[in-house]
This record gives sequence, structure tokens and C-alpha cells, in this order.
Amino acid sequence: MADDKKKPDIHPALIAALPVADGQLAIGGLPVERLAARVGRTPFYAYDRALVSRRVGELRTHLPEGVHVNYAVKANPMPALAQHLAGLVDGFDVASGGELKMVLDTPMPAGRISFAGPGKTDAELEQAVAAGVTLHVESVTEARRLAAAGQRLGLQPVAAVRVNPDFELKGFGMRMGGGAQQFGIDAEEVPAVLGEMQGLGIDVVGFHIFTGSQNLKAQVLVDAQAAIIDLALRLADGVTGGLRHVNIGGGFGIPYFSSDPRLDLAVVGESLQGPVDKVRAAHPGAEVIVELGRYLVGESGYYVTRVVDRKVSRGQVYLVTDGGLNHHLTASGNLGQVIRRNFPVVIGNRLGAAATGPASVVGPLCTPLDLLADKMDLPDAQVGDLVVILQSGAYGPSASPAGFLGHPPAVEVLV
Repeated sequence: MADDKKKPDIHPALIAALPVADGQLAIGGLPVERLAARVGRTPFYAYDRALVSRRVGELRTHLPEGVHVNYAVKANPMPALAQHLAGLVDGFDVASGGELKMVLDTPMPAGRISFAGPGKTDAELEQAVAAGVTLHVESVTEARRLAAAGQRLGLQPVAAVRVNPDFELKGFGMRMGGGAQQFGIDAEEVPAVLGEMQGLGIDVVGFHIFTGSQNLKAQVLVDAQAAIIDLALRLADGVTGGLRHVNIGGGFGIPYFSSDPRLDLAVVGESLQGPVDKVRAAHPGAEVIVELGRYLVGESGYYVTRVVDRKVSRGQVYLVTDGGLNHHLTASGNLGQVIRRNFPVVIGNRLGAAATGPASVVGPLCTPLDLLADKMDLPDAQVGDLVVILQSGAYGPSASPAGFLGHPPAVEVLV
């Protein structure tokens, strides 16, 4: 009975929607074994560009006309993916000088790029000012350092104030606003900071207000967006020339587990129309920006790793693979999960095969934390078979300890 409680944590609709070719999972139209041969080795990540394009198209359909969609590069900074997205989204949001350098190589104009995150170095501030991107200022100290960077370069910095809101909403997988935070300037301090920034010669264009991530409840997002825009309008009197930039963050979640609902995007988009109209009525030149990372790319990605050993220990089957938490820390449960749950996992080259019993998928690392699937009901996988972790397009290799124990990094491909 114990094993009955640990059957596959995969939503039936997710499995039903998987593309199949020759009895195998098809990624970008290619059977996974053929794709593995094309890549040249395992483990690897593959991102399906058609799925990314489709997701952006769905957003355009449901969001109010004229709302800008920005991609949060931290979700997946693969250069080829950024190049693809540069032709689909309205802007990029970066969180380091390294990400900024990468996106400046894409066709995205510098004026459509913003730079957020605490702890920006003086070199990063100068890099951003020289490039002409919009800085999301996280503290009064950073504002002063930004002004000094502009003076050294003889350029006027462009900035939005990141606001830590004076409200807190529940339902987000990771809370990034409300209460005490390392992110942003407390809302009650913003008027004074705005005055100082503009006195320092910074071109303040508006606000960045972000409450959290990975939310699957439409009503929570609706409430958050309405509250964020009300706060931005309340603070707007301190912005000389009026609002031009209102980044309301994102927080749109994707389903990972069988109990996860799919976000009702139609409800979110329809409910956003009223708040957007309020902004446009008060500040006709303002751009309302939705900043999304995981929601744009998470479901387009697959992590593919090969079984190198199959063993049975006191009745428990273990499939030992050539990749593990060093490549996919998120799937191992060691990046944000309080109670570990299995990501959706399939045997990619045996997609039509019936499950034969529980098996645990473990990586090659010398730690019990290297667990990719715990007692999932899987087909009878053997050495050489390909284990595929679905929903792996966000927070994969760049969020994992690739150097741990010296194994080769995972290859990344866009197909």
C-alpha cells in the first residue's frame, strides 16, 4: 500500500498532450533517440521553439491590447533562446551584468531592456548607463551610486524605482514583495527617494512592483495586479513628467504536479483591462509591462539523461542516470520545495509502454540528495534508455551546481 501513495505525479492532461513519434517522445518534431544522436551526448536540455512562440501568442490573445510582454532572462539565459525571444517579446529584464552583455548581442534595442536586482556593482551600473538601459533601483544608496556612474560617463541614467509594496498577498510560490524585503524600496519611503533621485539628475520613468512568482490562482493574480497599479498611481505624483514605465511583474505559474491546476489566463487578461485603463487615463504615455520568465519558457523544455545502470536494493528499483542535480537542481527538490514532490518524468523512448512498478531515478553524484524521481510508477527501463524530465525550460542549468563533483555540463539545444 505504501507504493500506491507514490504513483506518478504527472497530470493526465500533460501526458495526453505530449507529441509522439515512433513510440517516442518527440521534441521539436524529432523522436528523442534521434535528437540524442543529433546532440551527440547526454545529458542535455532541449527547448522547443514552437512551444515558446505559441505561449507568447496565447498571451497576446488574452492580455489587453498594448500591454507589453517582457521576458525575465533569469528564467533561462540560453543565448539562442534569447535570440528567438527577441523577435517575439517587447523587452528583456536582466539581473546581472552577464545577462545584460548577452542580451545586448540580440536584436532587442537597449531602450527595451531593464536591469533589476539588489547588489549591483559600480561596474554593472556603468555598464547599464553606457548601454542606455533602464535601471530598476533597489535602494537609496544604489540611486546615489547610479547618479555618480552617470556623472563619470557624462550620461543621464534612466531609472525606475523598484517598490516594496505596503501590502502582502498570499498564494505565490515565492514571495518577493510585502513586509521586510531585500528587494526594492519600501513604499512609504518612495516619495522621498524620488525627490532625491530627480535632484541627482536621474531620469525617473516609473516603477517596478513585483509581489511573487509561480501563482496558479487567477484571482490572486487579479487582486495583485489591481493593488500594484493602484499603488503605482498613488506614488506617481512624485514622478516629474508623469509615469512612462509601470512594470507590474508577473507571477504566472505553470503546473508541475498532478494536483496543480492550469492558470486561467483568460480571467487574468480580462480583469487586467480595468486597471490598465486607469493608468492610461491618468498617464497616457505610460507603458504597462508584464514581466514573465517561467511562464514563457518553462513548459517548452526537456531534460534528457541516459540510464547507465539499473539496480535493485532490497526490492527497490533504482535507475542510475548520467545526469542529476548538478544539471537540474530544481527537479531534485533542492531549490525551493519545502516538501519534495516529483517533477513529471517519462521514459522518453518507451512512451507507449505500460508502467510496471515503482522505480527511483537517481543521478551519478555521491549524495542521497541526487534524486530525480522518487518511487514513480514507470515502464521497465533498462540501461541505455532515456529518462526525460518535463516542464524543464526554466531554472535548469543556470540554477544548478554544474561544477559539483566535476561531471561535464549539460548541453543545451533549441529545436
